[in-house]
Parts: sequence; structure tokens; C-alpha cells
Amino acid sequence: MMRQSHTGDDSGTPKLLQALIDSMRVPDLRGRLLFVFAMLVIFRFLAQVPVPGVEREALDQFFRQSELFGFLDMFSGGALRSLSVVALGVFPYITASIIMQVMVPVLPQLKELSKEGELGRQRMNQLTHYLMVPIAALQGFGQLTILERSGAIDGIGLSGDSLLPTVSIVLSLVAGTVFLVWIGELITEKGIGNGISIIIFAGIVSTLPQMIGQGFLERDNPAGLLLLLAIGALTVYLIVLFTEAERRIPVQYSRSVFRGGRMYRQGGATYIPIKVNSAGMIPLIFAFSIMIFPGVVASYFVDPMSNSVLNQAANFIQQLFDPTKFFYYFFSFILVVAFTFFYALIMFRQQNLADSLQRNGGFIPGRRPGRATDEYLNSIIVRVTWGGALFLGVVAVIPFIVTTITDVRGLQLPAISLLIMVGVALDTMRQLEAQLLMRNYEGFIR
Repeated sequence: MMRQSHTGDDSGTPKLLQALIDSMRVPDLRGRLLFVFAMLVIFRFLAQVPVPGVEREALDQFFRQSELFGFLDMFSGGALRSLSVVALGVFPYITASIIMQVMVPVLPQLKELSKEGELGRQRMNQLTHYLMVPIAALQGFGQLTILERSGAIDGIGLSGDSLLPTVSIVLSLVAGTVFLVWIGELITEKGIGNGISIIIFAGIVSTLPQMIGQGFLERDNPAGLLLLLAIGALTVYLIVLFTEAERRIPVQYSRSVFRGGRMYRQGGATYIPIKVNSAGMIPLIFAFSIMIFPGVVASYFVDPMSNSVLNQAANFIQQLFDPTKFFYYFFSFILVVAFTFFYALIMFRQQNLADSLQRNGGFIPGRRPGRATDEYLNSIIVRVTWGGALFLGVVAVIPFIVTTITDVRGLQLPAISLLIMVGVALDTMRQLEAQLLMRNYEGFIR
């Protein structure tokens, strides 16, 4: 069975507003919310501070012509378009986190470190921070090289007079990423919600006014706009449905307790929640990173003044991996489904649920402890993950489907952005509700 948590009833909006008002009446909770707001203001201020030596007009012209970089700019909240000091956002940190998670079952040292409790978690987080820095440097230099080859910026290189300006810009980008990650961790510690996710959320939300403005360019297609809004509302509903859906595996616990010189058996019942979309947005990041990579590499070899075989091959690859074409979304769908299974199974293996149940005196009714339980849980994970994998695959291709159906070209439905925003909003609402319930206030998630 799958369960869907509801975010309210027919009068849900007044209760939501009342809960927010109640949270502002609690001094420490109000302080947490204001702290989050202050950190986001700092983030948006930094998004307007460009790195040294940037020509804004040339950059604007480049982003109007590049579908790929326009897609990436959406997740940076416009910081990439202005090539600000936080143009890379927190994605180098996310990439480093994904690499560390994938490497845990591969490297015995990391596997042992992950079992050391809080101390191991802190050490893993420290290693993730170390890995983030070279990833940010490589990503920053790669983007600068592409922009330079496209004529958006000048003087990028690792030799001669270009070396010092290039190093200064790359260091600025790396410092911006490190600062954003620090702000995100402060939000997690002193605010409400997951700070890294909230920063991504804020960056996406900041692009909404621009998207609304683009919608006015489609005034001659009102039917397409209405259909786009209807599909958008349905997409949000499905995202909430699949984000909250889970399969509950019943678990019984039996313990031996000595009391008065005699041994008694005590038991209890609970369940293991297995979420349909346990992988979150990670498979989407994996898949689109791979799909973007060939086009980025090909852009290094494109020369409008050349008719060589290498230039023709680079042009062919760029057209093949064009984010507006069917091929791009078809293989994105396949990669998302594959990565969803890969990531979900890796995370499940790391949890060692069957061993944990056996150590704690728990068992699944009708299943023998140990290997039989492990095989049963594996089969459940595979079946449940099919729903989440197909759902994420559809989310990946929705922009192409919607553009084809509605014929609205100036405004796209950013389904990936909706997935991130809904997920972050639900998580933040849960944490805010927990804070309210601790103070005997009524929450707003039912």
C-alpha cells in the first residue's frame, strides 16, 4: 500500500497562515525564521556581484542564444547569467556528496568510517568539503573556457597575460561556493530546514518573475498558456503524491526482560517506511550532468570559420545533445530510470536493514530473520522503486512534452525545479510543524 500525506483540508490555507502567524509569535522560532531570511538576502546580494572583468552585455547576448546555459542558469537563480561570485551555486558540494555516497560501498575505509556514528559522519562531511574545492575549481574553469570560446568573456587561459585574471576569477568562484555552503550549514544549524536545499530553492524561486515575464510574450497563444498552467498544477499534485508515497513493511519486536528473577518476553509492533521516490532529485542531477557533458566538450572544438572533420563532428554532437530535441529527452528518461535504481539500491545496501532488525530482536511477520528478510526487502525495494523511477523519468521529459503539446516556446515548464521546490517546501513545513508541536501549537501537515 502507498500512503499519501495531505497538506491540508478544505480550509487548509487559513490554517497554514495561522500556523505561520503562530510561529512568528514564538521568540526563538521567530528568530530562526528571520535568520533564514537574512541569510537568503545575503545570498541574493552576492548573486548580483560579478567576478572581475565581466562584460554584462556580451553575457546577456550569450545566454539568450544558449539553451544549455539558460537551463543551468535557472538553478543558480540568475547568478550564472551575471557570472557572479556565487555563479556555481552549491552544486559542486552536491556533486562531492554524491561521489562520497557512491564510493562508500566501494572503498573499505569509507565504509568503516560511515559506521562510526556521529564522529564518522563529521569526518565524512569534512572529506566532502575537501572534495568540493577541486570540483568547484574544475567546474568554474570549464564554464569560463566555454564562455571565452563563445565570445562572452575575454582573456581566459593558463598562459601569458591570461593566467592571473583566470586564476583570480576561478578563486572567486570557488570562494563563492564555499561561502554558500557555509551559509547553508548555518541555516541548518540555526534556522529551519536543510540549508543547502533552501539555497537551491531560493535560487529557483528568484527566477519566477523572469518566467512570468516570458509568459506575457505568449499572449497570442492563450489556449496554450491555459493548458500549460493546467499541466503545471497537475505536475505539482503528482510531485506531492509521489514525494509523500511510501510502502510500509510491518515489523514485530520481541525482547527478553528479567524481572523478579524470571524472564519475560515483551514485544511491540512498528513498520519500515520505504519511500517510492527514495532517491529524490539525485538521479535527475546524474542524468542531466551526463547529457550535458558531450555538448560541453563538443563546444571546445566548434569553430564557425572551419570546415574540418573535427568541427563537423563537434557540430553534430552539439545538435544531437541539444536540450530542445527529442533524442536528448529520450536518453535523459532512460538514464534517470537507471540512476534511480542504482542510487536507491546503493542507499538500501548501506542501511543493512535485515542485519539491524536481527540485532535488535525485530522480524517481519512470515519471514525468517537474516537472508530471507534481506531478499524480501530487496524485492520490495525493486518493485517500489519502479514507481519512483518512472515518475522521475516523466519529470525529466515534461518540458519537451509540454512544449510539443502547448506550442508555447517562450515559456517552459521547469518540472525539475518544481520537484526541488515542492520537496524543499514539504521538508521545511515538517520541521516547522515539529517546532510548533513542541510548543503545543497546531501544525499544518495532516
